[in-house]
Amino acid sequence: MELKNKRPAGWFYPWAIVGILWLVAFLNYFDRNLIASMRDPIAAEFKLTDAQFGLLTTVFLLSYGILSPLGGYLADKYGRKRIIVFSVCVWSAVTLWTGFVSSFPEMLVARVIMGISEACYIPAGLAMIADYHKGKTRSLATGLHMSGLYAGQAFGGVGGYMSILWGWRYGFQMIGLFGVVYGIILIYFLHDNKNKRGDETVSTNPEIVAEERLGLFQTIKMLVSEKSFLVLLFYFCMLGIVNWMIYGWLPTFLKEHFTLGLGKAGLSATGYVQIGSFMGVLLGGIVADRWFRTNKRSRLYMIVIGFTLGGPFLFLMASTHVFTIAVVAMIIYGLARGINDSNLMPILCQVIDGKYIATGYGFLNFLSTIIGGIMVYIGGMMMDAHISLAIIYEVSAVFMVIAAWSLLRIKISSKS
Repeated sequence: MELKNKRPAGWFYPWAIVGILWLVAFLNYFDRNLIASMRDPIAAEFKLTDAQFGLLTTVFLLSYGILSPLGGYLADKYGRKRIIVFSVCVWSAVTLWTGFVSSFPEMLVARVIMGISEACYIPAGLAMIADYHKGKTRSLATGLHMSGLYAGQAFGGVGGYMSILWGWRYGFQMIGLFGVVYGIILIYFLHDNKNKRGDETVSTNPEIVAEERLGLFQTIKMLVSEKSFLVLLFYFCMLGIVNWMIYGWLPTFLKEHFTLGLGKAGLSATGYVQIGSFMGVLLGGIVADRWFRTNKRSRLYMIVIGFTLGGPFLFLMASTHVFTIAVVAMIIYGLARGINDSNLMPILCQVIDGKYIATGYGFLNFLSTIIGGIMVYIGGMMMDAHISLAIIYEVSAVFMVIAAWSLLRIKISSKS
């Protein structure tokens, strides 16, 4: 019986976990990003200003960010599976509810609850993958999982066409119901790796055992005492600002800057970046894993190289008036983002103890998403004040390159 249990963990089940969680990641981003491509009909029905529409994303990100450390901590303490199943079922039920809201305040409440429930997934999901995958496969496994986020975001652009064909409520109702069913299915197919959680080791030393019982705030205090973790925190904040300005306002930017229809703008804003990102997670995962065999800083270098190339193309996308050039720029920026996403969690595993990786990632999400959410709202205010989104994206591109180069200050251990 022992041999039978160990075999899947050795070769098949670790990759099955990536596939199972890929669909969860897809639903995670599809649900949250439907709203961006449905801006016009939602704003018209509830008579919203740009700032008010931006607030729908801001309240989501604030609740998502604030609860992320707690979601990660619970995943470290009680197991990844329980937190993932809870998260999927709740956010899917809220997505279903969103399709029936009758007022702007009710939609705000739904977005807050969605943020709270989704806060639990990413730290737990990435930690579960790190539990099953070590140095030789960790970046690729992480990247393939993150491609589910890209697919969800890309298909979120379909919301523009859904709203034209069936009204904006239909997408929320259909996807929400599917997510609830899939969450129940996860109960039977998802299993924690209890024998090999990240890089943690079991110790009988009383001091280490005491450390294993740290509470949430004690854990965070320990994490922020690490200079390398603080560098990662700064980088995450810059990444959050840029990513959420793109998630929240790129459909609007393309629609106005290039005079596109609502459906084409929604799909263009998500599709081209995701195409590049998917190529990036494969490239970034495979190259980083192979390079890691000879250089333990390979994952850091891959991100720096990626955004040194991708940042200028984000600037180009904002400044050009030729749509074909903008498409190329979005793909190359997406490539850089994909390289980043396949390597961030593996880098974190080299910076902090494996027992705290979900909590650590949750805390990184905490500040990143709060700052990003505030910037989405500020972006709406700037648009109301007739400040061009092109200028905002150009400034964001410069800060993204600076943030990527700051990663070179990180000191990492040689563990995977």
